[in-house]
Amino acid sequence: MRLASLLAAAALGLAACGPSQETAAPAVQQPATVPDIYKARTDTGPDGNPIQIAAVRAAYLVDRNQRQLVPYNGTEAAGTIVVNPYARVLYHVQDGGQAMRYGVAVGRAGKGFEGSATIARKAAWPSWRPTDNMLRTEPELYSQFAGGLPGGMQNPLGSRALYLYQGSVDTYYRIHGTLDPSSIGKATSAGCIRMFNQDVIDLFEQIPTGTKVIVRSEADSLRMEGPMAETPEGYVQPAAQVQPDMQMTAVSGTVPATTATAPVTAADPYASTATVQTAMVTDPYADDSAFVSPVESAVPGQ
Repeated sequence: MRLASLLAAAALGLAACGPSQETAAPAVQQPATVPDIYKARTDTGPDGNPIQIAAVRAAYLVDRNQRQLVPYNGTEAAGTIVVNPYARVLYHVQDGGQAMRYGVAVGRAGKGFEGSATIARKAAWPSWRPTDNMLRTEPELYSQFAGGLPGGMQNPLGSRALYLYQGSVDTYYRIHGTLDPSSIGKATSAGCIRMFNQDVIDLFEQIPTGTKVIVRSEADSLRMEGPMAETPEGYVQPAAQVQPDMQMTAVSGTVPATTATAPVTAADPYASTATVQTAMVTDPYADDSAFVSPVESAVPGQ
């Protein structure tokens, strides 16, 4: 019974956080080996026992997904976190005009908030439970988790979670780990801002509660980083870097006509969805544009 519950929870997590299908990037974008920072590691689990985090596959480590120190032209003070959901990156601003950049996956909830907030809570291997409203409106899906889902590799929040508040009000905007590393760098059918478990652990260890977070609007993204275009594999890159013979889709702004084989208009990168195939728990909202992931709607488990 417990095994069935855990399998169901894992399936729900995948449905909540988006597609689980693994799509490899073109070979020319893959590193020859997995960098040390993305290799397998042992962490301390929520019960104090060791928990294994798998290495990130090289196929997922396209350049923009890899943690790296980059020049930063924003005006935010060092220590600030800046999330750009349209460029699918997160910056941790450093001194000297630099920032540590991380690749992120962005779900629909990831574009539902913009502006400033504060990290009021941090949790390692966080638990979650459905809200009372979710239990009331969809008991067939969520009642099995009424007591909360403990932290661990079966939990859709992954290894760490950062909870954003405005004053004492929970925004339900989360920066967290993932069950699906293949999703990083892409737009997903649900979820908020996800990172590789290795990356969210790195960020978690560097920032205190009270850290300011800025979530860029599409206008801010265009002003700071220019138009972004999506590759056939689902990743994004600056439209200015698009090769003339590449088929691209606009993510923010429009792709210049000289860089695409056909006119491309601005598109909502969060509109596409994927259905998770599972016989135990399915996502009844897979085609609902108003869907809010149970991860983002969840309240902390008791």
